[in-house]
Amino acid sequence: MTLVVVPVRYPLTKHSRKTLKRAIEVARDRDAAMTILHVDLYQNGKKVTRIDLKNAVERAFGPLDNARYVVRTGFLVEESILDEVAAEDADVVVIGSERASRLRRLFRRFTNNPDIEAFLRDHLECEIITVERQRA
Repeated sequence: MTLVVVPVRYPLTKHSRKTLKRAIEVARDRDAAMTILHVDLYQNGKKVTRIDLKNAVERAFGPLDNARYVVRTGFLVEESILDEVAAEDADVVVIGSERASRLRRLFRRFTNNPDIEAFLRDHLECEIITVERQRA
């Protein structure tokens, strides 16, 4: 079964809801399972549970079939996202434009290729869908 991974903030921001909405559409169109991921930063000391995340998502979108809720803890959000994508062998990652920009900056530090979409396609064999932030 196809797997869609979507990283979101908790509590859900307007942009996280928009990104999640797109991921839900992609998952339904492809009859895919979905992993909804939130990363708690060690340095922030906050503890979000899977139940917190699930309840927030279901309040916004209702119950979701084939959805798995994951909360990871790490020092870098971007690294934790990449770890989850690799560990789950995701087929599609739906990501907000702000997070995509941060991933690009992180990649520039470690590689000569700032094209995260190409890197993920080549090394993790997954499709990247970037959701643009709404302009005011």
